[in-house]
Amino acid sequence: MAALLGKPLLYCYILLNSFWATKPAPVAFHPLHVSTTDVSYNAKDGQMEVILTIFTDDMESALAKQFNTRTDLTKPDQHAAMDELIKKYVSAHLQLKTGGAALPLNYLGYEINKEAINVYLESAKITAPKKIDADVTLLRNLYDDQLNIVHMTVGGVRKSGRLDPPDRKIAQEFN
Repeated sequence: MAALLGKPLLYCYILLNSFWATKPAPVAFHPLHVSTTDVSYNAKDGQMEVILTIFTDDMESALAKQFNTRTDLTKPDQHAAMDELIKKYVSAHLQLKTGGAALPLNYLGYEINKEAINVYLESAKITAPKKIDADVTLLRNLYDDQLNIVHMTVGGVRKSGRLDPPDRKIAQEFN
């Protein structure tokens, strides 16, 4: 024991480690700001189907900033109100074109998928597109480094691209 008393640095180390062990775990943090947009043509139904995957906390922050309101995507009693906000937000930050014409998307809803949400959209019936243009600005109102990954699938052929700031548009052609 006398040997330990002569080592103040060791004492400090032991003392500090005992405090660190009692600290609460940090709140979940993800340093990467990324979303995915998956656009798929469903030949059977003749519709374009879209799934957006966005970190829940990022989507809540984006909605709160754009609409100046409190948001909580996880509370069941808030689901209808959040549906309206997400619908408005997505229509302002995602536009698709096929054959050069705007493709209106119908908002179907969202669901929580662990730490992210999936937002579901679909188009009315269309013919298989030869080209899809996307203008994606999801979460760009929040983060300067927001990365949006876009996957497009037609006839079983999948093409992907990434939109690093300031890029917001991507086009893919299909035969």
